[in-house]
Amino acid sequence: MSRSLRFAYYPGCSGQGTSIEYDRSTRGICRALGIELVDIPDWSCCGSTPAHTVDHVLSAALSARNILQAESLKDVRGIITPCPSCLTNLKTAARRMRDADFKARVDSLLDAPCRNDLPVMSVLQVIYQELGPEAVKARVTSPLTGLKVAPYYGCIMNRPPEIMDFDDCENPIAMDRLMLAAGAEVMPFPLKVECCGASFGVARNEVVTRLSGKLLDAAACCGASAMVTACPLCQMNLDLRQGQINRANGSRHDLPIFYYTQLIGMALGLNGSDLMLDKLCVDPKTLLRHMRAAQSAAAS
Repeated sequence: MSRSLRFAYYPGCSGQGTSIEYDRSTRGICRALGIELVDIPDWSCCGSTPAHTVDHVLSAALSARNILQAESLKDVRGIITPCPSCLTNLKTAARRMRDADFKARVDSLLDAPCRNDLPVMSVLQVIYQELGPEAVKARVTSPLTGLKVAPYYGCIMNRPPEIMDFDDCENPIAMDRLMLAAGAEVMPFPLKVECCGASFGVARNEVVTRLSGKLLDAAACCGASAMVTACPLCQMNLDLRQGQINRANGSRHDLPIFYYTQLIGMALGLNGSDLMLDKLCVDPKTLLRHMRAAQSAAAS
């Protein structure tokens, strides 16, 4: 395997539970696309979203421990993760440790000093920049022709731009172009980077029903039959809470919310155990059956 396609993989805590289908489909498409994922040994929680509100040094140390563990791997080009929240924490820690005094405080909490010389990227960035849409398209065996999707990036995948350093922070296009490469029709979705309500689903449910409801309304208005995202928290709010949103807002949305990895995997011909579509709360079976029936009719 080429060193350029070998990466230390950080799955993140949600990838082992609530978003296991994201982790599974990520591994599946990376395998199909020739990207080698080497799990970071004995990885641990990166601190997710709350740690930095308590202690910036401790928050950085939680992520730096995983960076240190990744540094023990041979011939990896960098660290990649599918989760935008994990990505934010890892990249923020790496950026803050450029300051020698801050790094010394972080290193004092680790078993050994962190070299901090491995770049941190999202899986989406690696697929888009290192392979590219045309390489993905060349591997498609079951195109998603007729599937109308609204790509939703969420508010932290590309922001703040000085830390995330990938795609356009206001109008990202990486997922759009990968969906086109998979054969889907990409709808002009204007709220690509608007917040879904994030982690307020329990503490302030009305925030999620209002903000995520706005996203679902916009997706339906632009003609999408499904939404596609790269964030476990966004996917949960739009999928798991779609019934709550409908009840709160008087709407009747029935939009499947896919991970982009699931749709790429479908186009690449991956099997059901890799895609785990049955994990979605809004059942996509009817939509996909209609898509395949339309494809068969057009081909006959």
